[in-house]
Amino acid sequence: MTYCVGLLLDAGMVLLSDTRTNAGLDNIATYRKTFIFQEPGERVVAILTAGSLSVTQTTIARLEEAITDLDADPEHSILMAPTMLQVAQIVGRTLSDVSSEIQSRMDRAAQTATASMIVAGQRKGGGMRLFLVYPEGNFIEATPDTPYLQIGEHKYGKPILDRVVESSTSLADARKAVLLSMDSTLRSNLSVGMPLDLTVIERDALRVTEEKRIEADDTWFQEMSRAWSAALRNAYTDIKA
Repeated sequence: MTYCVGLLLDAGMVLLSDTRTNAGLDNIATYRKTFIFQEPGERVVAILTAGSLSVTQTTIARLEEAITDLDADPEHSILMAPTMLQVAQIVGRTLSDVSSEIQSRMDRAAQTATASMIVAGQRKGGGMRLFLVYPEGNFIEATPDTPYLQIGEHKYGKPILDRVVESSTSLADARKAVLLSMDSTLRSNLSVGMPLDLTVIERDALRVTEEKRIEADDTWFQEMSRAWSAALRNAYTDIKA
C-alpha cells in the first residue's frame, strides 16, 4: 500500500508520498510514487500514485510516451493540454484504460488491480488545481473548504490535516502538517515506509520550487517525529478527565 497527500493553499501546493510497495510480508520494495512533468515558466504537473504497481507504472509510461510522441496533441499530452482540468481528464482516461486492460487479465485469476492518483499543477495564465483521480477515470477537486486530498492509507494521517490545514496555511506550516501526517501513518501501518518524497510548488512559479527525498536516517525528520510524540503525550497528560 502507500500514502500520498496533496495540499492546495493560497501560497502554493505541498505534496508528499512514501515509497514502499509490498506484495506480502516477505516481498517489500521501494518505488518512486511522485512524478514531475514541467516546462519551467509555462506549466508544471505533479502526479502521485497509489495502488497496483502494474497499473500505476503502465499509466505513467503511457503519459510519458504521449508527451514524447512526434504527433503529440493537446488531447493526449498533459504538457500540451490547455487547462489543468483537461490534464486531469487525460490522466483519468489513461488510468481507466490501463485499469480495465489489466483487470480483464486479473479476472481470470480471481485477483484485482486498481490504482488512484493525485494530479496537481498550474499552467501559465491559469490557477493552481488539485485533483484526486479514481480508477474509473472520474475525479474530484480540492476546494477552499477541503484544501487537501489523500490516497492510499489515509485514515491515520487525516486528523491533523482536519485540525490545522486551511487555505491560508503557510507553505512552512504545510510542510510540517504533511510530514506529521505521514509520521502518524508510518507509526500505525507497516505497508507505508521510508524514504519520502516532498514536493513544493509555489503559486505562479510554474515549476517545482522544492524537491526533497527524506531518508529513514534524516535527522530533521526524526527530531520532528520525536517532538510531535512528546507534544501529544504532554497534551494528553494535561487534559483533565
